[in-house]
Amino acid sequence: MRPSMIRSVQSALRRASSSSSSTSSRHLLSRAYSADASPERKIAVLGAAGGIGQPLALLMKLNPLVSHLSLYDIAGTPGVAADVSHVNTRSEVKGYVGEDQLGAALEGCDVVIIPAGVPRKPGMTRDDLFNINAGIVKTLCTAIAKYCPNALVNMISNPVNSTVPIAAEVFKKAGTYNEKKLFGVTTLDVVRAKTFYAGKAKVPVSEVDVPVVGGHAGITILPLFSQAKPQGSNLSDEDVKALTKRTQDGGTEVVEAKAGKGSATLSMAYAGSIFADACLKGLNGVPDVVECSFVQSAVTDLPFFASKVRLGKDGVEEVLGLGSLSDFEKEGLEKLKPELKASIEKGIKFAHGN
Repeated sequence: MRPSMIRSVQSALRRASSSSSSTSSRHLLSRAYSADASPERKIAVLGAAGGIGQPLALLMKLNPLVSHLSLYDIAGTPGVAADVSHVNTRSEVKGYVGEDQLGAALEGCDVVIIPAGVPRKPGMTRDDLFNINAGIVKTLCTAIAKYCPNALVNMISNPVNSTVPIAAEVFKKAGTYNEKKLFGVTTLDVVRAKTFYAGKAKVPVSEVDVPVVGGHAGITILPLFSQAKPQGSNLSDEDVKALTKRTQDGGTEVVEAKAGKGSATLSMAYAGSIFADACLKGLNGVPDVVECSFVQSAVTDLPFFASKVRLGKDGVEEVLGLGSLSDFEKEGLEKLKPELKASIEKGIKFAHGN
């Protein structure tokens, strides 16, 4: 037995010994073993040489659920792959460069993560990114439909409110669309909401949960602080409004702090790795894996919407409802709908018109 396995089992035994339930003990032990006995999973990062792609590649290399890591970009990927491949973890790493190698990068993938595209610069809105990134996403999704049509697709490329609908239309045209397998990664909004809330409520961030719904840009980002756990009883209405605004403007905060030299790359890579890990756990049959994501949804009258989703072996197992909202959140929900609707329609129009 490997040392890591021994430590894992010992830890499980210590936890189990404090429980009077033999069922709990068996469950803990099975979890300890399953961590080292996980199935083969191939992950692709498209845009792996970029500001998000490189740290994301490292974080996925560190994930024990990944057996094969495929890194793709239009340039620079062999160097990134060589660098990351030296890290002492389970996964084999291969780098692919240029359109000629895109198919090989995608073949056999279980999860495809797309951070490809240009980053935001000072004064640039997410809408300004549209024309460049929309074309990139369309090209990549056309290849996904051909080479790994059953993969879970994690869309990071902005503007997510439009790129997810673009991807959906590309997959529909190819006859491969499965609404359960296409995700807009909004986890960074959740990460920010948790961090900001923990700081204000003075609670450990590791204990915090804050659902974030809507979309992934400006006012379409709606953190539900009324549902935050643990509940910060000391927060005033003004505190909640300020936290909401800061969460919505989190990307701009980073862009301005970097003074024209970058956008939110490290925190986005972290958030992307969290969501990819959740997808892998779902694929592997881990129960009750729940994350917020921008998906095809009937939660509102909009065709796509971010809310909590339960992940399983086929991707989205269940799209969860919004729960009880405060008056402030109800107002925010109505305000975000027109902007989110326009972004979705813009993506669909681009997919059909180009």
